Amino acid sequence: MRYIFILIATILSYCLEGQDVEIAISNPSFEDVPHRGTLGGADSQIKGWYDCGQLQFPTETPPDIHPINAWKVTKGPSHGNSYLGLVIRDNDTWEAVTQRLPIAMEEGKCYAFNVDLSRSDFYISGSKMTQSLENYTNPAVLRIHGGTGVCGRQEQLGESTTVTNDEWRTYEFKFEPERTVNYLTIEAFYKTPTLIPYNGHILVDNASLIVEIPCDEEQLEFKESTPEALPLIVSEEKINKQTKKTAPVPIAELLEENDVQVNPMIVDDLIVIPDPVATEKIKGLEKENYSIGETIPIHNIYFAMDSASVKRTSIGAIEQLVEFMKRNQSIVIEVGGHTNTAPPTSYCDELSSRRAKEVAKLLAARGVPAKRLRYKGYGKRRPLATNDLKDFAARSKNQRVEVKILKTDFSGTD
Repeated sequence: MRYIFILIATILSYCLEGQDVEIAISNPSFEDVPHRGTLGGADSQIKGWYDCGQLQFPTETPPDIHPINAWKVTKGPSHGNSYLGLVIRDNDTWEAVTQRLPIAMEEGKCYAFNVDLSRSDFYISGSKMTQSLENYTNPAVLRIHGGTGVCGRQEQLGESTTVTNDEWRTYEFKFEPERTVNYLTIEAFYKTPTLIPYNGHILVDNASLIVEIPCDEEQLEFKESTPEALPLIVSEEKINKQTKKTAPVPIAELLEENDVQVNPMIVDDLIVIPDPVATEKIKGLEKENYSIGETIPIHNIYFAMDSASVKRTSIGAIEQLVEFMKRNQSIVIEVGGHTNTAPPTSYCDELSSRRAKEVAKLLAARGVPAKRLRYKGYGKRRPLATNDLKDFAARSKNQRVEVKILKTDFSGTD
């Protein structure tokens, strides 16, 4: 009997080994009796969740459970019988809820999560600024934070696009925690950048399990073919034909497989490839051997202000990266984007990701296989120097592109 028990235990252990971790959230559909959030009393909490406003904004009421006719929120739930309403307010306060996870998310692992979001045409509530009832229907986003304690915000795990849909829609997130996460916090927040707080809301329902997934970085997929989607790298012949202008120096060939079309009305914005010899040499690209995890900072790739558009003065650096990838055929890299600006973290994350993707596209357009390219935005999370607005020289070091070595043994079949 003892040996049978050991055999069964061994089989179960073998079967469970290697399975993806699934983390169940308590009360994922916010099932409760619909009620207005009130300070103190039975309606101050939501089953399975803790109101972060008690810590951050103790004079503000907790989130509501809907539908509530008094607020004119009558939409049916996405799942179950009720759902959560989170508001942002014109007095610079916002609502958030948190809970402890039964299994911690681990540093260096990746997880998938989705939740249904929507908005209502009406969300009537009082304004602290005007002292009157107002309709909280301005657009907002959902932010998801991870931390080690109640309402912890040690890192932002994800942010939705602006929620403007009137129907329930599933929003997907990929979490890549940089530390152990014991608590999950979800909050409504303003569409950024914004200078003036405003009244808005998000409806939340039907949160999924948090499931561990492979951590492959984003890969390039040339699904778009418009000039806005792909940097305009065009042939000299095509420029001369459509604009009657002569290209000054060697030009990259048109990326035919992406069917990029040249718009003669925006010829001044074309990315022209100058002689890379005239560009300052990038330190770190001349080595013969590289190790996984090694990072090479690239400071001479420049972008238009508040944009992912690569300036023409950056192309010499792009060419050096292309030559580096051609010399090292077995290397897979991550193009990392870093900003130095003062706007909210989520805005910097989004901008740095778009910038990293544009650089990766430029490399692919110059012949680097997309399978050897990943991209990721780090925002302003990893500064090399101060971000003091008065210290321009220091801040300029933080705004950069970095190349990180992910693999040194790529065979072309990965």
